[in-house]
Amino acid sequence: MRTVNVEPPAEIGMRDGLAYALFLPHDPPRGGVVVLHGAGSSKESHYDFARRCRTYGFAAVAFDQRGHGASEGALDGRAVADIGTMAGLLPPGAPLALRGSSMGGYLALVGADAVGADAVVAICPASAEGLRRGLRERRFTFRAAEPGLDAFLAEHDELAAAETLRSPLLLLHAEGDEQVPVAHSRELHEVCEHSRLVVVPGGHHRSIQHDDELQDLSVRFVRKALGRRR
Repeated sequence: MRTVNVEPPAEIGMRDGLAYALFLPHDPPRGGVVVLHGAGSSKESHYDFARRCRTYGFAAVAFDQRGHGASEGALDGRAVADIGTMAGLLPPGAPLALRGSSMGGYLALVGADAVGADAVVAICPASAEGLRRGLRERRFTFRAAEPGLDAFLAEHDELAAAETLRSPLLLLHAEGDEQVPVAHSRELHEVCEHSRLVVVPGGHHRSIQHDDELQDLSVRFVRKALGRRR
């Protein structure tokens, strides 16, 4: 049996009650990426993408959103501010990208301008209304401060955010997504003038996140967008 040694994160810690893992390349980074997981997931589920960012020369931070994993408290109206907190762990002065899946894709869209992101990758992004419906129907397993989170979702519309988004947007969606219809990403693509949409035949809600080819596509998109910023 062959043993494969995987390089660990450069740092694992807590910042403002948020558990994170920071991945740093060996050379000065060409940019930084905040990795946003979906509802009920955790930072560890996206270490593979953070490592891929590192391989391409980017710093990346994956973190447990509030109400998830080792982070403190419940998910609430601080969600966008938390993205900014995590971005502050990345090397100063480096251009910034956000990469999120499902609920994380939604947060990447509505938080991009607030944190000054220069590129956004959204994978099967959820809608505010879909997330609110999930809260009402008690379908989520994470800890939520429901009044505050519901108010946040009501105030942050992803279509409005996409329409005014200043940075390049890559949308990836599986045609067979059983949770968020692919039509949602098509609508986001229509309202965002500098977006690219990749629809993958078949698949399901989680099939794209860990696909090697699509991870490479995402990092190359980020590299091109941040290269322009630099």
